[in-house]
Amino acid sequence: MRSWTDNLRFAFQPVVNLTTGGVAGLEILARPESGDILAEARRDPELDGRLAVLAIRAAARKETLLPLHVNVFAGTLADLGGLTPLHDAVREAGRLPWEVTVDVGPPYTHVPQQALLEAVGGLRAQGFRISADGIGDGDVPLRLLTDLAPDLVKLDASLLARPAAVRAMRTLCEQLGALLSVEGVETELQCAAAVSAGAQLAQGELFAPPARLPAADVYIPPRFPAVAAVPKAGPSVREFVRPAALLPVTASAGQVRALLTGSPEVSGVLLVNAHGAPIRSVHRSRFLLSMSGPYGHALYADRPAAKLGDPPRTVGVDATAWEVLDVVAVGDSDRTSDDVAVVDRYGRCVGVVRLADLVRALAESRVEEAAGLNPLTRLPGSDAITAEVDRRIGDRRTFALSWLDVDHFKQVNDGAGFAAGDELIRSVGRALQHMASGSTRVGHIGGDDFLVLTDPEWLGPLAAAVLDAPWSAGGRAVTLSLATVLCPPGSVPDHRQAAACLAPLKKAAKALHGASWVMGQAGLPGHEILRGAQAAPAQAG
Repeated sequence: MRSWTDNLRFAFQPVVNLTTGGVAGLEILARPESGDILAEARRDPELDGRLAVLAIRAAARKETLLPLHVNVFAGTLADLGGLTPLHDAVREAGRLPWEVTVDVGPPYTHVPQQALLEAVGGLRAQGFRISADGIGDGDVPLRLLTDLAPDLVKLDASLLARPAAVRAMRTLCEQLGALLSVEGVETELQCAAAVSAGAQLAQGELFAPPARLPAADVYIPPRFPAVAAVPKAGPSVREFVRPAALLPVTASAGQVRALLTGSPEVSGVLLVNAHGAPIRSVHRSRFLLSMSGPYGHALYADRPAAKLGDPPRTVGVDATAWEVLDVVAVGDSDRTSDDVAVVDRYGRCVGVVRLADLVRALAESRVEEAAGLNPLTRLPGSDAITAEVDRRIGDRRTFALSWLDVDHFKQVNDGAGFAAGDELIRSVGRALQHMASGSTRVGHIGGDDFLVLTDPEWLGPLAAAVLDAPWSAGGRAVTLSLATVLCPPGSVPDHRQAAACLAPLKKAAKALHGASWVMGQAGLPGHEILRGAQAAPAQAG
């Protein structure tokens, strides 16, 4: 008698890291030859649970080392109270629970939320990672999403047409400590939108379609310049995480050798304890050199591989790329090519970072940053400031955006010469750079115009630095004008509206005599004159 499993096959679709271009994992998808087994599984939790187990077994037959994503309906977890058979299947396949992400999918309507949260808590305690799937195209309540505290949030590609929503979700992910992925990416424009919105991962037909064999190669579009400039702290290490080759700390040297020789793309193996914490790091070249030496195999094959390993270099998932470089710089110089293990808040390995990825990305960011600098002042242009404005709007932070320029600058150039005018601009730029620390960002947007983004409490020092100083060009006294718009949370939707609010304030400041400063608040009429004198009314003749 034929079983429903007889015509069931599984396909694998890569989850791509948008920074490194590597495959970060494989989603396992049920592909029956006939019928709609997913519709049946939605109604039958026991069937859905068996599908998850069969997915793990299908991956084991393909002998892939990549992390796995297994789909489970939210209702299944709530009804079954967890997935004990899944844990058993993972162990039987020789995998570790933290190499498996459970993609919890909709529908959520009528699912007992407390039962779902308890089931997810049980999976997390076993070591599984949790993904919230179908966000933007499903019915997950926002409060439930935050209570789930997923390790990964998967957005539907249709949400890319609403960039403000995607940016808001990226901000939420940062607060939750989750990665952001976009599903269903089919075009290079969608890929560019995903990168610009801050997504770290993506999957879809553009990169590789679902296939019976795990894809060895994926298509990666040409690098799209990110809208947001790289912060001074450096990009997050999460953007560079690659899958780790993990074995128990009790593994023999022969087991490590078999893994390395069968997987040429693996640069090293991490030996982990029962909780997934890295204990030893085995570097590919040094290990194989020891094994291939005289009597190497005879000496080491049956001995613990840990004896041929080194103490692992580790960083937390919240580290920046620069902090990883600091870790690499400390210690033996012959270990600079070693992978750095990335661990979560429980100390479990979530992947590795390769030094080459970091150096390439940081070098590219420096090149992009240098290309955007004003050649006269070496200050960034408007793009860097407006990107930071959008970030603060997304973070719901109160900020002050100021526009500074030189009064009657054309007359300065005409009277004192362009060389004196250039030197004046450089002097103003140096003064702004000197006070630009902490949360203050300064940009030179061309000519004599500067933008300053800061917290409201730094407006006093800013005004003192630029309005109280004696400025001159070619022996001529010069004054500056400053216009500031305060933007509380919710007052402006993006940097364009903030700039629109600032424009009339600049006009009002330029209408005053002497060094001037005008301040207003976004969304409110009028402004306050903090420096400068009103022009005297014309006398009737």
